[in-house]
Amino acid sequence: MSAPFSISIIVPAYNAAGFIDECLAHIVPQMGPAHEMIVIDDGSRDDTAARVQAQAAAAPQCALRLIRQANQGLAQVRNVGLQEARGDYILFIDSDDLLQPGILARLDAVIASHHPDAIALDFSMWHPDRPDKNRAVRMGYTPETLITDADTILGVFFADRHLYAWARVIRRDIYASFDQPLYPTKRLFEDVAVTPRLLARCRSLYYLPQQLLAYRQHPVSITKSVSADYCRDFTAALGLTKPALEQAGVSASVRDHFDAVVSYFYIGAVKNSYQLPAATGRVVRRELKEIYRATLFGTPDNVLDKMEQGSLRSTSRRDDLRAARQVRQALANSLVFRFKQTLSRKVKLWQRQARVRALGKA
Repeated sequence: MSAPFSISIIVPAYNAAGFIDECLAHIVPQMGPAHEMIVIDDGSRDDTAARVQAQAAAAPQCALRLIRQANQGLAQVRNVGLQEARGDYILFIDSDDLLQPGILARLDAVIASHHPDAIALDFSMWHPDRPDKNRAVRMGYTPETLITDADTILGVFFADRHLYAWARVIRRDIYASFDQPLYPTKRLFEDVAVTPRLLARCRSLYYLPQQLLAYRQHPVSITKSVSADYCRDFTAALGLTKPALEQAGVSASVRDHFDAVVSYFYIGAVKNSYQLPAATGRVVRRELKEIYRATLFGTPDNVLDKMEQGSLRSTSRRDDLRAARQVRQALANSLVFRFKQTLSRKVKLWQRQARVRALGKA
């Protein structure tokens, strides 16, 4: 028996009154009989729920449901959405992002023609306060192609380094094939811990080279509020996927690409740790080093050599060279690296605070 909908659109929302109207206004006009939308209000203290109810009342032809719950965090919201979804495919959209025009129709066409396990799309980094920083982000797959090679599906996925839950539309039965609840709670970067596991079970992927959504970048956001747990979770998230990849028997090539993205995550967390109080930062960096080594399939030298030699898929050789150099410096406790990062993070923090103050006066 087929599902009642082809696509279930799941929108997590928490204190989203400033964004939810615009978000839903980009989705509702595209919805047809084959689509359902589930908005989950995660204990908002503003009028998010009332705004969703108003949109639903104004579009009775759409299958739009609102679920309200006490605040449980984004991971549990995703889990609830998966429990409630009835569509063949799952599309997550964050409440502050904007679905681009015509996308649902294009997704319907791909599903009808190819029935892939997953559909990958492009997106844009959207800076409402800094339009000069807006940029398109494209995936590395061959366009308009049904890909069935596991090495390509996972190798390009790791090389692109876009592990967001919403960046791919995936069959609901792939999600359901895992023990539930799927998304790990009480930690950040829950999508990083899950998306690679999903892709490892996909036997086909279609790349639709169109922008799925505009991904809003905030001057200050959850992903800019650095804490010790933020740094630990960021580095450790991929480690939660390693056993699943081992069980799937992924190739040596996929393991190398996994190690490369682990290296990027590690150095990103190390850099952010310089925003912490000095003593806390030193402790965290020692922990990150151990997490990094434990997460890799191989040794640091093995993957860093390959990043420097250009023997891996890459979106930027320049970025790979810089990341490899900085990882080596961090592992060696380079004094020059520590000085540069301390200065750099202080400057960036000052710049971000200045932008927030400027926006507050606008």
